Amino acid sequence: MIVEQRTYTLHPGQHNNYLELYEAEGLPIQLPILGHLVGYYFTDIGPLNQIIHMWGYRSLDERALRRKNLFEDKNWLAYIEKVRPMIVSQESKILLPTPFFKPSGLTP
Repeated sequence: MIVEQRTYTLHPGQHNNYLELYEAEGLPIQLPILGHLVGYYFTDIGPLNQIIHMWGYRSLDERALRRKNLFEDKNWLAYIEKVRPMIVSQESKILLPTPFFKPSGLTP
């Protein structure tokens, strides 16, 4: 399993608005398409105004297909237009498991 970690830095004061909109509109669209939500967090100490979420995939090919399907969803595209003004920057990382860690939740 690979994990994609996405970090969004928001304009100050926007994290509650972002999370409310995501819970109401974004998550119901993303979850059935992307599949395996590993975690969804916001920062409280350290760099503030950040939302961090992680999605698990069997491979980079599966990730690419699921992300393609997400961006073909007209409701997702409409949702993005609503949250985009709240976002200052975005970072995406692909995390690979160490040899001694056996992730749970996805089968090969």
